[in-house]
Amino acid sequence: MNKHVVVGLSGGVDSSVAAALLVEQGYQVTGVTMNIWDGTVMSEFEGRHACFGPDEEKDAAKAAEVCKILGIPFYQFDLKKEYRDIVLADFSHEYGQGRTPNPCVRCNSKVKFGALVEKVEEAGISFDYFATGHYVRRKFHPKWQTDVLMKSVDLKKDQSYFLYRLTPSQLKRTLFPLGELVKDDVREIARRKNLGFEEVRESQDFVCGDYTELLDFDFVPGDIVDTDGNVRGQHSGFARYTIGQRRGLGIAAPRPFYVVGIDRKKNQVVVGHKEQVYGHALVAEQMNWLVSPELLDGESFEAQAKIRSQQKPFTVRAAPQKDQGCRIDFIEPQWAVAPGQSVVLYDGDMVLGGGVIG
Repeated sequence: MNKHVVVGLSGGVDSSVAAALLVEQGYQVTGVTMNIWDGTVMSEFEGRHACFGPDEEKDAAKAAEVCKILGIPFYQFDLKKEYRDIVLADFSHEYGQGRTPNPCVRCNSKVKFGALVEKVEEAGISFDYFATGHYVRRKFHPKWQTDVLMKSVDLKKDQSYFLYRLTPSQLKRTLFPLGELVKDDVREIARRKNLGFEEVRESQDFVCGDYTELLDFDFVPGDIVDTDGNVRGQHSGFARYTIGQRRGLGIAAPRPFYVVGIDRKKNQVVVGHKEQVYGHALVAEQMNWLVSPELLDGESFEAQAKIRSQQKPFTVRAAPQKDQGCRIDFIEPQWAVAPGQSVVLYDGDMVLGGGVIG
C-alpha cells in the first residue's frame, strides 16, 4: 500500500504544488486546511493578504478546488480556539512586556505542525507523513544518524528561519516537496497541472490591518527619552514601537533618533542615534536544538546566525547555557537586536537550532 501523506494547504500556489507533486510521485494524498480567523478583529486592507484575516474563506475554497482538480480528499479543521490560545495570547503578552514577538514561528511549531496534526489524528485519519509547501529541505545526516533541517535550494524563498522550532520528531515525520525547487519551477508546475493560480495573490502578512487591534491591554501614553534620560517626546503606547524604528517618533533633532530600547516598568521608549542601535551579543532563551550541542565541537562553537528572516547570515560564537539558554557573540556588530524576535543558528545550509532573543 502506498504511503499516505496529509498535506497542509493554505490555498496558495506553494502548498498546492506540493500536493500535486506528491500525487505525481505516487503517494496517497489528503489535503487539509485550518480555520483560524474568528471574524472579531482586523479590517481588510486593500491589496494585502493575511494568514489571520477575512481572506480565509476564499483561501479554503481555493484549497478545496485544488484537491478536486487533483482528485484527492479535502478536510477543514476548526482551530480558532487553539490559534487564539497559542498564538494570539502570546502575541499580546509579549508586546505587553515590551518585546517584539514573531507569531509565524510560534504558529508553525505549535499550530500547523502541532494542533492541526493532532486534529487530523483525532478525526481518525491515519497517515505516514505530514507535508507542507515550505521552502526547506529535510535530510538524513549519516554521521549523526538523525534528520536535519536544511535551507531551500532557492535561498530567496528559504523559510528555515520560521521552522527552527520544529522538534526532531516533527521533522522526521514531515515532507517538504518544494525544497529542491526554485519559485519559477513551482509556478511552471502549477501552470502545467492547470491549478488556476494566474490571478491568485501569493504573499501573506500575519494580519491585514493594524496589529495593535490584537493586543489585549490598554495603551498608556508615556515619555520618549534618550539614553541619558532626557525627555525627547511622548509616545502613545510602547507596544507601537520596536528596536530600530525611526519613523513615527515625532522628534525634531539635528541627527535622527531610533528606538534602542523599551522600558516597560517606567513606560518609556528609549531612543538613541544610529550607532547605538547596533548590538554585539545576545542571550537566547527557549533554545530548540535540531542538532544536539554535544555533537558540535567544544563548549562553544562558531556558526552563522540570522536575527531576521531576510537577513544575510553573519558569523557568531555560540555558547550553550543551562536552562535552554545560549550566549551568542557577534564577530561584527548587528543592527537592531530586538527582544522577542528569533535568532537561528546555521552550519552552512543546516539549521542547528534557535531561540527567542532575551
